[in-house]
Amino acid sequence: MSRVTNDARYPKSFASDNHAGVHSAVLQAILAANVGDAPAYGDDEWTATFERQITEVFGAQAKALPVFNGSGANIVGLALMLGRYDGIICAESAHITTHETGATERLLGNKIITVPTEDGKLRPDDIVSRIHTLGVRFEVQPKVVSISQATELGTSYTPDEITALAETAHAHGLRLHMDGARLANAAAFLGCDLRAFTTDAGVDVFSFGGTKNGALGAEAVVLLDPSLQEGGPYIRLQSLQQASKMRFLAAQLSALLTDDLWRQNASHANAMAQRLAAGLAELPEVAVVHPVESNAVFASLPRAVSQELLGHYRFHYWDERAGLVRWMTAFDTTPAQVDDFLSSIQKAALR
Repeated sequence: MSRVTNDARYPKSFASDNHAGVHSAVLQAILAANVGDAPAYGDDEWTATFERQITEVFGAQAKALPVFNGSGANIVGLALMLGRYDGIICAESAHITTHETGATERLLGNKIITVPTEDGKLRPDDIVSRIHTLGVRFEVQPKVVSISQATELGTSYTPDEITALAETAHAHGLRLHMDGARLANAAAFLGCDLRAFTTDAGVDVFSFGGTKNGALGAEAVVLLDPSLQEGGPYIRLQSLQQASKMRFLAAQLSALLTDDLWRQNASHANAMAQRLAAGLAELPEVAVVHPVESNAVFASLPRAVSQELLGHYRFHYWDERAGLVRWMTAFDTTPAQVDDFLSSIQKAALR
């Protein structure tokens, strides 16, 4: 990604769901937690409530570790599954290899083994194509398969697709990791619960994203493989993801899990992306290039059109040379904002 406008006078941003504010229920949860003293480092009632909710959603064996951010969640989750000479198989578009500044390789020292994909999704054959080095002592040993749900290209894995990946990975002695920064958007699109493509599909470790779905700044690493849970708190602290005032992270995540606020927020963001994509279908100058299966719309358009729009709206070039842009919606995007944006796109295209 490159070049994004940054002026507070601009209208609604379509650059990222990270640009959105905080849901009012999350803010209220933070305020409610900000009363009096509470034990530090997670020994508080808010963290206990969140941990209970996690087991209710993902099963009794699930263990959650609140952390500060998505990249940190990935580092903690991957660190628990990797040895010094192990590698990670992922799509070449995966966040861990494209937009985390090499954090996994720099901080963990593990090689990332990428696979080219057209839609951001791995298939079982992609795993098989990268495990020929198993048992070869001169080669990095593939140990983890990492997928993103939803993917960086806005597509979503079905539960059956993830089950097939888990079965293939486990059959060869690998574990399955899921970057769930937009987990809620995928579940809302698929019309399933969060457990269907995590616990029930055979995922070993995943991150539960909150920041992109209405939180102020909170994610969690969820450990479904009991054999990994003992080391979780130690690796989290060693990875600088241990909050002293944990109650404020837990309260945000708990609010998202209460009355399925996570689904309400994600469903609305997805609906706004669908509205945007439907409007684009009427513009021959603009083509949607990936299925809209979350809250992301990827489109190709003439450079002159995108340059005109960048004078008024925030959004990212995904591939500037190819004229490919990414437009993101959020829990607080309104139909009127989408329609105004569509009107601006149409005007720019007709100039």
